Amino acid sequence: MQQHIVLIGAGSANFGLGTLGDILKSKVFEGSKITLHDINPVALQTVYEIGKQHIERHHLPFELKATTHRKEALHGATMCVISIEVGNRFELWDQDWKIPLQYGIRQVYGENGGPGGLFHSLRIIPPILDICADIMHICPEAQVFNFSNPMSRICTTVKRKFPELKLTGLCHEIASLPEHLPRLLKTPLSNLNFRAGGLNHFSVLLQIHYKDSGQDAYPDVRAKAPAYFESVPHDYYWALEDSQDVDLRKSFARQAVWVERRLFQVILEEFDLLPITSDSHFGEYIQWAQDVVDHRGILDFYRAYEFWCAHQITPERVEGTDEGWTIQTILEGMLTNSGHEELAVNVMNDGLIDTLPGDIVVEVPAIINKDGVHGVRLGKLPKAFGGLLNNQYAVHDLTAEAVLNGSKKAALQAMLVDPVVHSVKAARETLDTMLTTQARYLGYLK
Repeated sequence: MQQHIVLIGAGSANFGLGTLGDILKSKVFEGSKITLHDINPVALQTVYEIGKQHIERHHLPFELKATTHRKEALHGATMCVISIEVGNRFELWDQDWKIPLQYGIRQVYGENGGPGGLFHSLRIIPPILDICADIMHICPEAQVFNFSNPMSRICTTVKRKFPELKLTGLCHEIASLPEHLPRLLKTPLSNLNFRAGGLNHFSVLLQIHYKDSGQDAYPDVRAKAPAYFESVPHDYYWALEDSQDVDLRKSFARQAVWVERRLFQVILEEFDLLPITSDSHFGEYIQWAQDVVDHRGILDFYRAYEFWCAHQITPERVEGTDEGWTIQTILEGMLTNSGHEELAVNVMNDGLIDTLPGDIVVEVPAIINKDGVHGVRLGKLPKAFGGLLNNQYAVHDLTAEAVLNGSKKAALQAMLVDPVVHSVKAARETLDTMLTTQARYLGYLK
C-alpha cells in the first residue's frame, strides 16, 4: 500500500537506519515513498547513501528521498516518525545528570525523570512542538509517532498544545518482556498472555496467564525472577564485543547479582510487581532509589550505551532491528486493519488508567486498526504502585506549563513537586545554573 513516510531525525545513530530497515522489510509498504529529514546534512547523507545502496542491492520497490528542509519533507506525508535530540546528546545529558548531583539532589540518572528529565524536557520539547506545528499545517491527517525522550513529558505537552494531532509515543523498552518471560517461565511466548502499564520507563507487568491452562503465572514470575536475573548479563553486554575499553568489558564480564537491577528487586519484593525496565530508568522517579540501585551497573550501562550509539551508522544496521517489537508491526496493522494488540504505546490517559488524571500521557497496551491506535483500558492499578505514579502527575503537569508558557517559575515548581528533590535551595541553584549552562536552549524561560 503506497504511503509517504517521513523519518524526522533520520541522521540519528539509534533511529534512522534501524527504522528505515524495519520499513524496508515490509511487503505491505512496497511502492511507498520514504523521506529522510535531519538538520545535520552530513549524518543525513550518510544514512541516505546506506539506505539507497541497500534498496538497490536488494531491488526493493521503494522511493527514498532526503532533505534538510522539514516543510518540504512533510508535503503529502501520511505517516511521520519523530526521533530527535538537541545539541550534543551526551555532553548535555552529562549536565542534566551531574549538575543536580553537585547541589546534592540524589538522582540516579538524568534522562527522563527527576531534575535531569526536566531539563531534557525543557530543551527538547520546543523543537518537537515546532515539528508538530508544521505537521498540523501541512499534513494534519498524518499519523505521528514519537520516539524521543522524555517520552511522557513530551507527549503530554504536545497533546495539550495540539489535541487533534494523531500522536502516539513508542518505546522499545517493552521488548524486555517477550525477551525474558518465556525463558524465565520455560514456556513459549505463544503460551503467555500478559499486559503491562504505567508511565514510560516507569511501567510494570500487571497481569500474566498461561494460555494452555488459564492459570495465573504471576506467582511463578515472583518465585523464579530473582534466580533468573542473577544469571542474566546486562542488556548492553553484547554491545561491547568490539569495544577497546578494557575496564568496561571487565565490568560487564563480572555479571554481578542483579546487575542494574537492585531497585528492580525491591519493587518485586515489596510491591509484588515486575518492572519492565532496569534501575537507571525506573529509579529516576523514586526518592529512595539512591539507597538501593546498583550505581556501578548504571554507570556501566551509560558508558556502554554511549559506545553503542557511536557505532550504529553501519550498513548492517539497515538490515532492521530483528526485535520482537518494531514500528513496522504498528504501521502495517493500521494499513491492514489488523485489530491486533500491541504491548505498549504512549497515549493520553482519558480513562485508560483510573489511578491517574485524564490529561497525562500513559503507557498502556493498544489495539491497532485502520482508525489508528486505541489504548486498552487497564482500570485501577495496584495501590502502592499507583501512589508512585501519582507522585509524577504534578511534575508532568508543571513541565508542560513551563514549556507552553515559557515560565521559569513553573519550571522551579516542577522541581519542587518532584519527590527526588530534597531542598528548595538546591532546586533554585540547580535551575539557575542550568539556565546559564544551557542558555542556548533554555533562554525562553522567563
